[in-house]
Amino acid sequence: MQQGDFIWCELMTPDAKAAEGFYREVVGWTADDTSVEGMAYTTFKAAGVPVAGLMELSAEMRDAGASPGWIGYVYVDDVDATARRVTELGGLVHRAASDIPSIGRFAVVAAPDGAAFALFKPNDDDGPTRQRMVPGHVGWHELMAGELDAAFAFYAELFGWVRTEAIDMGPMGTYQIFAPRDGGDAIGGMMTRLPEMPASFWLYYFNVEALDSALERVTAGGGTLINEPMQVPGGAWIGQCLDPQGAMFALVALRR
Repeated sequence: MQQGDFIWCELMTPDAKAAEGFYREVVGWTADDTSVEGMAYTTFKAAGVPVAGLMELSAEMRDAGASPGWIGYVYVDDVDATARRVTELGGLVHRAASDIPSIGRFAVVAAPDGAAFALFKPNDDDGPTRQRMVPGHVGWHELMAGELDAAFAFYAELFGWVRTEAIDMGPMGTYQIFAPRDGGDAIGGMMTRLPEMPASFWLYYFNVEALDSALERVTAGGGTLINEPMQVPGGAWIGQCLDPQGAMFALVALRR
């Protein structure tokens, strides 16, 4: 793992048990109870490899305005120093750096445009192996930014991300693909959010074997398809969805 790698995804939801069943069915994950020291936690696995986590939103969190959603964790060498750098660059620290016993150190922050993400340094620097297009793994990380160039400058300064291919989306603007370092594989894309989007946010794409059957499982399980399936450059197919508790996520597959 190196600075700027996405290494974890986590769902905060008001009904953890229902969400667990939904994602097990849709994505094909298994789920283990990995609670520690009074903190209830579920780890999703793909073929035995930990890929994502699940926590229940407490009543206090909901009263404070927290809503269902996925958040991505980015590996950093020093959580405290990186959190300070976030504020120096105009962002916010939502949760100050703290330790997760026996797991690692983390902080929850936001970019200047409000898009939230987490900083993380695990105690075990080996971490799980990421396989971008393998079913069950996180296949893509996408930012709907307040303004593309300003957002990219923030993340480039914070993590050292580099631009790769820029795709002209016509009236929608430029979709900028990025990698965590020169010569590295692309891990995501970002663009200026559309006018109808009220806020900036990160969206996480989970790999499935075939898109259409996975989307059928989404609706059968009480979720909602936001957009019709779309083929993207490179040939993969994507679909964007809401789970039954209202958290947004996306699916990606090499075939429909």
